[in-house]
Amino acid sequence: MGLFLYLSQLKENKITWYAVDSATGDLARQGDIATPGEPGVQGTSPDRKILYVAMRSTGALCSFRIDPHSGRLDLLHALDTGLADPGYMATDRTGRYLITPYYESACVTVYAIDDDGVAREPLVSRLDTAPHAHGIAVSADNRHVFVPHTCPGNAVWQLVFDRGQLRTNATPRVDFDRAIGPRHLHLHPANGCAYSVNEQDNSATAYRFAAETGTLTPFQTLPTVPEDHQGGACARMEIHPSGHFLYAANRGHDSLAGFRIGADGALAAIGHFATEANPRSFHFDPAGRFLYAAGESSDKLVSYHIADDGALAPLRRWDTGRVPWWVQVVEPG
Repeated sequence: MGLFLYLSQLKENKITWYAVDSATGDLARQGDIATPGEPGVQGTSPDRKILYVAMRSTGALCSFRIDPHSGRLDLLHALDTGLADPGYMATDRTGRYLITPYYESACVTVYAIDDDGVAREPLVSRLDTAPHAHGIAVSADNRHVFVPHTCPGNAVWQLVFDRGQLRTNATPRVDFDRAIGPRHLHLHPANGCAYSVNEQDNSATAYRFAAETGTLTPFQTLPTVPEDHQGGACARMEIHPSGHFLYAANRGHDSLAGFRIGADGALAAIGHFATEANPRSFHFDPAGRFLYAAGESSDKLVSYHIADDGALAPLRRWDTGRVPWWVQVVEPG
């Protein structure tokens, strides 16, 4: 089995894949596959046999089979949603449903996944939320779904998930007293907390997660940029595979902000690490030794070594096609 990096190249209507050297972090370009639209966000099936890719220009949700040896993709189905600008995608914990928020269409959809891992029609569930729905997080017990919305939505919607159906929780939203714009949110695998990156506020927020009620309570917000920096907007956020660190991409400041996650779930800043221009997306190798970040405005991909203390050291740069939009590292199942 191999280890591969998949790069959505928005303005070239294709996905490029690279073989990843797990010892050195080096990349070797393997090939490209044309996509039926501008490829944006990506996700994988729990068994890592299928790569899901949303077409930003058409709203289609595509299912690709991953060859575990070569990394080659085979388009199995393109699902026409009729909706605009899918902002994220994730399966539920069983891998039976694909859940997607739509930035422009202000809603969340659920489609069933068949036995081959393909997301197909018909629509199982749709819930209208608010403008700029931008992320998905699913609780470990598969009973709750969280949908952060950047401004003007400016809330984290708290939903109940039941066999593919979505409905609002008894406490429907986490609201904020200023325009912070939560964009991506992840539940920590072990510490009972969740974390969001906030696009308009250039910050990261930590929450306590009450599993019995499916609700979040914010308890800390830290800036992702230096105090004297003005402008820009946060993009992707990810928790390191170890669970010890969190990173957030700063467009405008052109950096990755690193945070240490304490035993109590609180964040402590590690520092800022320079990237290419407008780092919309980044991802780790499964072992957490390397990080790969794409510069949306520079058409370059950069690798970093991750030190034991979470600091990032740049290793190599690669030229890409036009507008590298999403980075996903996959070890196929």
